[in-house]
Amino acid sequence: MINLYTNKVGFIAKNKIKKIYKLAMEELNYSELTGICVSFVSEEEIKKLNKKHRNVDKVTDVLSFPMTEIKPGDDLALFREEQEEIFLGDVVICTKRARQQAKEYGHSYNRELCFLALHGLLHVLGYDHMTEADEKVMMTTAEKILEKANIKRK
Repeated sequence: MINLYTNKVGFIAKNKIKKIYKLAMEELNYSELTGICVSFVSEEEIKKLNKKHRNVDKVTDVLSFPMTEIKPGDDLALFREEQEEIFLGDVVICTKRARQQAKEYGHSYNRELCFLALHGLLHVLGYDHMTEADEKVMMTTAEKILEKANIKRK
């Protein structure tokens, strides 16, 4: 089970992201009570975060800030301390960039928000796309979860 903490997002988008996260955790065989914070920010805000944390001075669509050193397939119970839930980290999404990409890719804004939120969650869970093989695993996992949630490209 996952607790989702968000700001500045509509009810429909929040519920779709919750659904995606629930399906992702089930698909990845995680049953621990976990928490994640998803924030929606402007281009200016995400550019500042990108510069500060990655030394990249440009706008991006999504940033992830894991709170654990988890790797795909790790047992989340290993990260449990004394708190009731395991806080996985933060995902920050640029809403303007999400709108632009939705238009560019020809699908809905909500679909793009779900994809970016899932992409961020996968990074927090240790997935990456630094190599072609890693990217294939990450994208295949994301598409499988989006398909299960019936969130498709149009």
